[in-house]
Order: sequence, then C-alpha cells, then structure tokens
Amino acid sequence: MMQQYCCIIALLIVSLTSPTNAFSSLHKISDRSGKIYSSTTNDADEQLSVKRKEEQEYFKKRLLELAASYDRGFGASSRAGDEVVSVIDELEKLNDETNAARGIEGNNELSPLEGSWRMIWTTAQDVLSLNASPVSTVGAIYQVFSPPVVTNIIDLIPKFQALLPPSVFPPSLVRAEVTTRASARPEPMRVGLNFEAVKLQPVQVLGMDADVLPPFAVNLPQIPGADSESSPGYFDVTYLDDELLIIRQNAPGGLFALYKTDNNNP
Repeated sequence: MMQQYCCIIALLIVSLTSPTNAFSSLHKISDRSGKIYSSTTNDADEQLSVKRKEEQEYFKKRLLELAASYDRGFGASSRAGDEVVSVIDELEKLNDETNAARGIEGNNELSPLEGSWRMIWTTAQDVLSLNASPVSTVGAIYQVFSPPVVTNIIDLIPKFQALLPPSVFPPSLVRAEVTTRASARPEPMRVGLNFEAVKLQPVQVLGMDADVLPPFAVNLPQIPGADSESSPGYFDVTYLDDELLIIRQNAPGGLFALYKTDNNNP
C-alpha cells in the first residue's frame, strides 16, 4: 500500500512540475520584431490582439504618409508605387472583416460599407489617365455607398487653375458622378456593380456658384445579364475597418484605398 501512495505522489509531482500541465500553460509568442515573450493562454490572445491592432495602425499611418507624398498615385514613380502596394499587401494580411458585402442590396441589414469614402490611393489606369487631360486636372474622388446605390464622384478643375492663385483666376469646378447599382455575389467579400447613369454638374464657374446650371446627364443602356453573378463588373473588398477601405476591381483592374469621411461636399 505504501508503495502505491509513493507512486501516486511521484506522478502528481511530475504532473505539476511539467511545463505542459493545465496550471502552467505558457505559450511563447513572437511579434514582427522577433521579440519573444511568455503568457497564459488568455493573456496571449489579448496580447496578440493588441499587437495586431498596433500593426494595423502602423501600416495605415504609413499608407497615409505615402499617399500624401505621391498625390494619391498620380505623381508616383514605379518605385514609389511598389512601396505603397507593399504596405497595402501588409494591411490586407491584417484584415478582420469577413463579410463586407452584407446589406449591400439595401435590405434591412446595415452595410459596413455605407457612407462616404475619399480615395487616397489608386493604381487603376482608367482613373490615373484622367490627370493626363490637357484641359482639366483631378480634384477629390469619392465612392459613396447608399445601398443599393453606389456613386463614384470625381471633381474636375481647369488645368491652368492649379498654376494661378485664386486672386488672379477665380476657381471653377465640375463634378462628375457615375451611378451604379450594387448586388451581392456568392463570395462574402465581393460586390457586383451595374452601371446606370453618368452626370456632369457645374459647381463653380469663376468663383460663382453654378448649381443653377442644368447638369449634363445620360442614362446608360442596360445590358441583359449585367447584374448576373457571372458579370465582370465587380470589386473585392480586401481590407475594411471603421476608417479604411481597400478594394480591388475586376475590370479594368487596379486597387483603391479610401478613407471614411463625414461628407463629400466639393
């Protein structure tokens, strides 16, 4: 009997002093800098969450700095563009959103995309080429989500206006709006788009409000099947939080980074 008790006591001692027992469940965690620390399971999860948030904020700040330095992509060299894309790649790895397309069709579910987003970076050639116009240059660009309607807004100003002070040449501005209707796709991070109308609205002419001037508007012809699941008109959300939205469009290609804004006034 005494031998049995001794064996039980010995087993308990081994169990309690083992690094894998339930009372001393320690984990080694390594952050991006290579620093290693130990923690209990709950503490480890919390520390990893804090570290992930810090990394998100670091790369978001870096993206804003680069976007401001290279005029949203319009003034970026190939090397600068690659640097920004590498930052975006890191952010996409840190994305926590798993169902960005929910509520996009305007049902009772609130869409996480709803609101106004101002473009801070793009690689899309159909947008970058707008700045090559000899007549106008590109001002602010927005994407406004009011499910199921998504409106792309581009402010255009005369080219020579950017070269002269307002006292010499009063400002003028024309706003272009492209209206699309969004639809859900089987993929939870994908949003389908069906283009519906284009409008050009004068906002200012030589410093005077031009809201009274009629807009030039065209309803686009509807192609059968354009809103089907196989339609090429869509974008994928690759990063989304309360401040930043990153999307990659299918056709004609390119990515967009946009920051949430309270309004889209010109």
